[in-house]
Amino acid sequence: MKHIIILGDGMADWAVDSLGGKTLMQYADTPYMDMLARKGRTGMLSTVPEGFHPGSEVANSSILGYDQTHVYEGRGPLEAASIGVELAPDDMAIRCNLICIEGDNIKNHSAGHLKTEEGDVLIKYLQEHLGSERVHFYTGVQYRHLLVIKGGDKRLICTPPHDVPGQPWRPLLVKPEVPEAQATADLLNELILKSRKLLDEHPLNKQRVSEGKDPANSIWPWAGGYRPDMVPLTETYPQIRRGAVITAVDLIRGIGHYAGLRCIDVEGATGLADTNYEGKAEAAIEALKTDDFVYLHIEASDEAGHDGKLDLKLSTIENLDKRAVRPIWEYAESVNKAWEEEVRSNGGDALNTKTEPIAIAVLPDHPTPVKLRTHTNEPVPFLIYAPGIEPDGVETFDEESCKQGGYGCLKKDEFMKAFMKL
Repeated sequence: MKHIIILGDGMADWAVDSLGGKTLMQYADTPYMDMLARKGRTGMLSTVPEGFHPGSEVANSSILGYDQTHVYEGRGPLEAASIGVELAPDDMAIRCNLICIEGDNIKNHSAGHLKTEEGDVLIKYLQEHLGSERVHFYTGVQYRHLLVIKGGDKRLICTPPHDVPGQPWRPLLVKPEVPEAQATADLLNELILKSRKLLDEHPLNKQRVSEGKDPANSIWPWAGGYRPDMVPLTETYPQIRRGAVITAVDLIRGIGHYAGLRCIDVEGATGLADTNYEGKAEAAIEALKTDDFVYLHIEASDEAGHDGKLDLKLSTIENLDKRAVRPIWEYAESVNKAWEEEVRSNGGDALNTKTEPIAIAVLPDHPTPVKLRTHTNEPVPFLIYAPGIEPDGVETFDEESCKQGGYGCLKKDEFMKAFMKL
């Protein structure tokens, strides 16, 4: 059995009055996810263990079965792995957003969804003026970049900028958890303050302002850590001999790297609502021809949730359904029918076949309610479909229906074990 997980980042949501008290997943037109829910089995999954912040690094690695108490090191080291930065034992890697500050407040976490080419110019500029043997800035994707501090202490209190749009930025500067981390906190805050002056004066930002765009006028470091100790999935699940991850997000690339998955780049994959859904689906289908496991991650719904855009988030959910789930389902169905015919011709022997059937799972990693504009830690709905699976009577794929699903509410590595067991 081959396995593919289709992950709609931040797709889950809360009930919305203007949608008649329905959640976005309930309201959206999603015939293919609903069909898979009817044909398969469903449930709820707690992706954020108690005591952890509901970040995508926690939720996505939890979905893959990793115990956060053993592997969690924050986003920074995952971002480092995704862009090929090998960390020394004393290196602290920390996520470095380029954000927009307006007056005394954080306007947004993405500098108006800065393009990667623009971010590269600004990060190289910061490296030239603020970099040293101890401090190094690395370009990532769009507004998501990397800062490595040699000898840095990760015991810091940092605020994710997507959690605090519209809030004053000065009270949210980095604080030490322990006295020993004070020097690292001071260094990071010094870099934030210096970056504000440098970025305000940069021609690229002056041009963005003249065009009515948000300037990327400050760095915002958060989620620091050291190289994580993650065992490749191939060592945990014998069903996985070769696997792939498809994503536009550095964080997920980093998880894939440490999980032993090859990363497939897709032209036009942006992490936003304009992402290349068809290209990602086609890449997943091609990977299934050679690999045993594919993790297809689509970020668009999460970004729409962070922006508080209800209609846009609805469209991302519907696009995921029709432009990604549909072609993958159609390919899997053709493979599964061929496998079933081969089984019949073999007198019912399902093991000795040349064709491998395909199991599909679909789920979000966490809710990103448009009303709140940040992540929450409620359990998320999931569906699993495979040939011969016994349906549980759930008719639609959403946060409420899946509470009645046959899997119940899973946690830790129970989802991954159930999926791999097929």
